[in-house]
Amino acid sequence: MGTGLPIALAAMALAGAGAAHAADDDEGPPITPYRPSVSSPAQLPYPGQLEFELGGLRMSDGTSHRSSLPYLFKLAFSNEWGVLVGGDAHVWTQDNDLGRSQGVGDTTVTLKRAWIVDDASAFGMEFGVKIPTARDTIGSGKTDYTINTIYSRDFGPVHMDANLNATRLGLADPGSARTQLGASTSFSIPLSEHWGLTGEVSGTHRRGADNGLQFLSALTFSPNKRLTFDFGIAHAVRPRPAANSLFAGVVLPLGQLWQGGSR
Repeated sequence: MGTGLPIALAAMALAGAGAAHAADDDEGPPITPYRPSVSSPAQLPYPGQLEFELGGLRMSDGTSHRSSLPYLFKLAFSNEWGVLVGGDAHVWTQDNDLGRSQGVGDTTVTLKRAWIVDDASAFGMEFGVKIPTARDTIGSGKTDYTINTIYSRDFGPVHMDANLNATRLGLADPGSARTQLGASTSFSIPLSEHWGLTGEVSGTHRRGADNGLQFLSALTFSPNKRLTFDFGIAHAVRPRPAANSLFAGVVLPLGQLWQGGSR
């Protein structure tokens, strides 16, 4: 099973215990979870409220294994503008040919703009840059730039997030394009007062490289409006060899940095 997954699960347990203690009073604005799906919602968190997401991820394709601790800080300046800072707090990799490696992952900084149409629908755009803070054996060692467009809508109890994006890769294999297109659509629905279900399909296309196709399903548990846990699985059909992922995570507020925000 390797050393990465037990450490990731231990970190998740500690984060969950701290989250439960921090959010057990159910006071303050509700959180806006972005994980566990690939798709981002158009909506921003409550203005001035710093939110934190932490997860544990284990991925394997039969010949290589990767465990990581993905994190994300989210802060909205208003209903329309916000900033996201995330990445992998730590990564463990094991490859039959390259051996083992571990260290800090890459860091992504994203500026986000939201257009709220009404209570049921919104548009959004994200402008992100991936900073190569990971060593070359873990990351690409190059800077990537991404523009992501978002449409979110409620269909009764069902919430949909649809994303369409383009990434300019800093490093590409010879003979392949540096621009990668991506698309994803996720649907989430409440199962009860505290439980929810999320399903998603996502894919990528880049000239000269194999297309990507992934299916994801997850359960969420929210004991109150300021704390959400998730756990689930993802299956990447392409590129081959197919890869399977197990993940779990938590979303909670770290504090209200200023007052006066509105939704």
